[in-house]
Amino acid sequence: MQLKAPLVWCWDNLNVHLAWQLGEFARENEPWLRVFQLPSYAPDLNPVEGVWSLFKRSLADFAAADLRHLVRVTKRKLKKIQHRPHLVDGCLAATGLVIEPPDTVSST
Repeated sequence: MQLKAPLVWCWDNLNVHLAWQLGEFARENEPWLRVFQLPSYAPDLNPVEGVWSLFKRSLADFAAADLRHLVRVTKRKLKKIQHRPHLVDGCLAATGLVIEPPDTVSST
């Protein structure tokens, strides 16, 4: 599968994201990879925080019988979010960020 646009990678300041190996990987793959470093704590800029919020709300008052039960319910809840694109779009919209392809207007 060929990507039609660069892949965007948003990092927070988790210590593993600051490892030199990841920085080197990003530099080596600049033609197709764009890395944006988020501020130390910026849940309002990170669409994943919205997804986690939806997920956590779906588990309110849930008590797993065992690890297998927890894994099964977690997969089901995340799949439910995945199959409702308007929810994921809402998490992105809440950040004020947009996904648009680069300007492809050719100069004449």
